[in-house]
Amino acid sequence: MGQEVNSLRETEKNWGFVQGWLTAMLDKANLKDITTEEMIVFPGMEELFSLLQIKEHAQSGKFDVLIVDCAPTGETLRLLSYPNVLNWWLEKIFPNERRLIKLVRPVAKFINNVELPSEDVLNSVERFARSLEEMQNIVLNPEITSVRIVLNPEKMVLAEAKRSFTYLNLFGFNTDAIIVNRILPEEAGEGFFAHWKQLQNKYEEEIVMNFQPLPILRAPMMGKEVIGLPVLEELADIVYGDQDVAEMLYRGRTETIREEDGELLLELAIPFVDKADLDLTQTGDELTVHAGSYKRKVILPRPLMGRQVVGAKFTEDRLIIRFGKRE
Repeated sequence: MGQEVNSLRETEKNWGFVQGWLTAMLDKANLKDITTEEMIVFPGMEELFSLLQIKEHAQSGKFDVLIVDCAPTGETLRLLSYPNVLNWWLEKIFPNERRLIKLVRPVAKFINNVELPSEDVLNSVERFARSLEEMQNIVLNPEITSVRIVLNPEKMVLAEAKRSFTYLNLFGFNTDAIIVNRILPEEAGEGFFAHWKQLQNKYEEEIVMNFQPLPILRAPMMGKEVIGLPVLEELADIVYGDQDVAEMLYRGRTETIREEDGELLLELAIPFVDKADLDLTQTGDELTVHAGSYKRKVILPRPLMGRQVVGAKFTEDRLIIRFGKRE
């Protein structure tokens, strides 16, 4: 079964009450000359609503395997970190805002001509955030979910794949294979494609060097367009051979806690990033890890709660953070 998600329908289903409130608010602000629909769905929201289909299909029990095809760009992958941010907001800020609105609603239905959000609106926001949290728990579970990075053996594509792999590790997603796509056949080593074949051979070596010990699978340039089940099955047989496509091809933890010389150490795998691009801050039981342009908030697991960071080092693509005694 294949599905192309109707983002408009998913938006209406998950954001309907909020849309209604925002529309009324914009009407009161005399913004009727602006296309309201374009202003009440924030950038990236439609993609997030589409991702909720993962949760619904996974919890339905109707399918053996779910395959989500998406571009491995920073923008796409960043969507998967939104639940982390929304959950923090839901736990830290939302309860206080909700209590405040409940207190002032009986005496102040409008503030500056803006109607306060109703319980239906607040409930809709909370359901949406909770659903995203459930979806993230599914995609972050290394026992049932993995990412397979597909890349062409080209310089820019390889660089983007490495950035994606860094991001996936930073946020705890399990990558279990690399698929090198559109590999030219050996007979392309002569004539017009000879130079391209040499470049591909060079980048294939780099791919193996950069991504080991992950399995490196190879998909050749097919002699016909890959459309339809017969050609897809033929390509799958070439790439996977006798392997079960649905099996987890590699398991490796990207985040571990261990004890060493009386101290607790938290290790985060963060490949393909320079030490100079890393920064670490702690606020209570939260860590903020900056890796270049990416940022991740890490809620400390129970063994590390109440402990302060006393040191950190970055070695062999792993950030090792040392914690002192519990205060």
